[in-house]
Amino acid sequence: MNTQQVPLDDPRFPGLHRRGFLAVAGGMAGLGALTATGCAGPGPADTAGKGDGRPRRGGRLRAAFAGGGASETLDPHLANLFADVARAKALFDKLADYGADLSARPRLASAWEPDAGLDRWRVTLREAAFHNGKPVTAQDVLYSYRRIADPKKAFRAKASLEPIDLEASRALDQRTVEFVLKRPTAEFPNVLAAFGAYIVPGGEQDFDREPVGSGPFRFVSFAPGKSAVFRRNEDYWDGAPYLDEVEFVVANEESARINALLGGQVEYAHELNPATARAHEGKGRIEIVRLRNSVMQSFAMKTDRPPFDDKRVREAFFLMADRRELVDGALSGTGEIGNDLFGKGYEYYAANLPQREQDLDRAKALLKRAGAEKLNVTLDTSPVAAGFTEAAAIFRDQAARAGVTVGIRTGSKDSYWKDILDSGTLCSYRSGAMPIEAHISQRLLTGSTTNATKWHHKDFDALYQQAQSTRDKQERAAVYERMQRRLYAEGGFLVWGFADWIIGTARTVRGVEAKAPANSLDWARFDKVWLA
Repeated sequence: MNTQQVPLDDPRFPGLHRRGFLAVAGGMAGLGALTATGCAGPGPADTAGKGDGRPRRGGRLRAAFAGGGASETLDPHLANLFADVARAKALFDKLADYGADLSARPRLASAWEPDAGLDRWRVTLREAAFHNGKPVTAQDVLYSYRRIADPKKAFRAKASLEPIDLEASRALDQRTVEFVLKRPTAEFPNVLAAFGAYIVPGGEQDFDREPVGSGPFRFVSFAPGKSAVFRRNEDYWDGAPYLDEVEFVVANEESARINALLGGQVEYAHELNPATARAHEGKGRIEIVRLRNSVMQSFAMKTDRPPFDDKRVREAFFLMADRRELVDGALSGTGEIGNDLFGKGYEYYAANLPQREQDLDRAKALLKRAGAEKLNVTLDTSPVAAGFTEAAAIFRDQAARAGVTVGIRTGSKDSYWKDILDSGTLCSYRSGAMPIEAHISQRLLTGSTTNATKWHHKDFDALYQQAQSTRDKQERAAVYERMQRRLYAEGGFLVWGFADWIIGTARTVRGVEAKAPANSLDWARFDKVWLA
């Protein structure tokens, strides 16, 4: 990957983070801005905030992120990098966002209600105002969604809004939107929470000079590729932030971010690697925060071509993997073992399926029955993501113990995700957090454009449509479990682990939520952070 702006969720692989979750490029850009800001001052403190553990007001928090250079923007509909998204959620709001279990939680929407057919949803807005004092209205919502859906633009939430017939949707009054859908969609709140689906004032197009949102912070300044400063919005509908200001600074290299944190130039360092976390955790200089179950780690087998068109071969590969060895070796132990399903800990996850263990004898027997003894396969991988090449080498050795020869082919960081979408048979794969329903719809249906495992089954598609047409949540959950049992038995994703997302903070920082995976509401939630 070069230093041009690249997507948080690659357009071919939603959830695959190329800058942030995948690779950081560039050098020390932006660190010059770090030394000029000084240490956070005490600010106007509440009387309750002195050493008793309760939140206090005041101070500026400086947060270091990998950036995108001069091409960075504050247009929330173009938010691609982690830095972009953190800035966007400070300035803007969505109708909904994802909770820790990746279920949709109301934000600007105070309520939503479907009709009997699940193809018409009425959304009620809470009383909220933009930074210019104007109320957030149903017309602003429709303008924002129609802007995102513009076929001439490449806004990241466009695909997520596809179920909505935006021409037929209408404002019933200032605070009520009626969304007309193209088909029954029981999980429509996930659309409202979609990455990048921010609400902006009607008619607004220019966001880089003085953007106006409804978020917890107001715009002060922005230097693309260097820094952005935002100030507390005292009138925020969800309560004014504790901080006076938050400053986002660019430090592309992980070493630059940790050194700035250790040197007191920033109070928050995003995206640290496991080795850094081990070196500093519990040593008293900084705090390490681990966001559990943030990144699925897997190998993807293409089920439409030999040898993985035989489900016995796929099951054999499931049984070759020693998941604990992969997590310990490739992730330095900073994660949990997987069970060949996406979304551990998320809503609808089939947690009652038995944990799959390595069973080399059964793997050999399955390969023999499939006529695939002494199998030779190529595993595509790349240094595009932390742990990819390490996991590939570990799995190669595990497969050898089952009589399978795995040759490792290392691809380019620049083109890896594009290359593996259609070519090859086995590849390293990862994904950030998203609802299980979205994972299924974007990756596992016959028409899914990012179907890396080439899982094409009309009966599986029909189950998804059944789930989306089922109003009762328990009944819907039963359909999702049935789909996951099918994937567990014969799917193409060998999910061996879930990696922690690691953040470093100064010891004075409080309120960073450790239970929230990256991509969820409480990740980078600077309106709830304070300085002790």
